[in-house]
Amino acid sequence: MLAQLRALLIIDPLIILCTIAYGLVNLVVSLFETTGRMQVSIARAWARMLLRVSFVRMKVEGLEKIDPKGSYVFVANHLSYMDTPCILAAIPVQFRFMAKKGLFKIPFLGYHLSRAGHIAVPRDNPREAIKAMAEAGKIVRERGISILIFPEGGRSPNAKLQAFREGAFYIAINAGVPVVPVALCGTEKILPFGSGTVSPGKVRMRIGEPVSTAALTAKDRGALALKMYDAVYELLKDTDLVDAKAELDAVV
Repeated sequence: MLAQLRALLIIDPLIILCTIAYGLVNLVVSLFETTGRMQVSIARAWARMLLRVSFVRMKVEGLEKIDPKGSYVFVANHLSYMDTPCILAAIPVQFRFMAKKGLFKIPFLGYHLSRAGHIAVPRDNPREAIKAMAEAGKIVRERGISILIFPEGGRSPNAKLQAFREGAFYIAINAGVPVVPVALCGTEKILPFGSGTVSPGKVRMRIGEPVSTAALTAKDRGALALKMYDAVYELLKDTDLVDAKAELDAVV
């Protein structure tokens, strides 16, 4: 009961204030800065502040495997809305995100997303979605940036690792950049599925070895999805999500 009161009276209001403050700064910066790099730096500062005011402690393993100047497609398990701030706060690369196209139509938010260089995905139109993924690969390749994708397609309500969709791997192969597996444990307790209240806690993040896509073609995306599914599962072993693997007939 005391923890819930602290979350409602202290943590949640601080999160809202931080988000408004950093959001306004980012909006102003977006009027003058067109590369999106400064906006990503502000977003990273927001993510770190978010973890501080939420009393979230994070242990990161494998960060030395990442070149801060490199370009990657990061694929991670998805347990909570806190996953993105945790990854953004911990991994020092130039991230861009793929977001549903409807968000780009929201006043102010849509403008910010476009100016920062994030990529719109029309989820209700498969043909347009494929074009968006091809464009994402081109952007990653030409701008030297990285993309974070949750290949399960959504949060897992039971903390089981769900089937990986192939879009992330199509983008990585198209861009010719390595895929990096990332495993998260603990965010499902900080902001549980279906909850709007953030609780203090610990997060463990494990970063796996980057996997080259240099010799791969689009036909290899399914095999790569299977390989990265197993890589994320291996990273989850001996964590609180030790039995994280769902029973799957196939990874699609």
